[in-house]
Amino acid sequence: QVQLVESGGGLVQAGGSLRLSCAASGSIFSINAMGWYRQAPGKQRELVAQFISGGSIFYADSVKGRFTISRDNAKNTVYLQMNSLKPEDTAVYYCHGFMTVYSEMSTYDNNYWGQGTQVTVSS
Repeated sequence: QVQLVESGGGLVQAGGSLRLSCAASGSIFSINAMGWYRQAPGKQRELVAQFISGGSIFYADSVKGRFTISRDNAKNTVYLQMNSLKPEDTAVYYCHGFMTVYSEMSTYDNNYWGQGTQVTVSS
């Protein structure tokens, strides 16, 4: 099995910064995509930033120029540096990974989610 463990959420004033971390562990053969989603109260979960195999990076328009995703491949860890935070960035942030994992006799692809970390930006 695979676990995604997040850290780094909290309360910050508008204009401030936070850094989220997500470490993946378990029977990982390869990481095909890994990144961050968020869900605000009463809204659908949305993709914020993501690494895709091959080196592509996606950012939601709402965070471009303010958020930066980075990774440490040796540690199977991704980070989300969030600068110039706005009250509308308030949400639960979820780490997501689409991975190929080892089974007993083969491998298979699956989606994995972290437990979520609250980010609250006060005005």
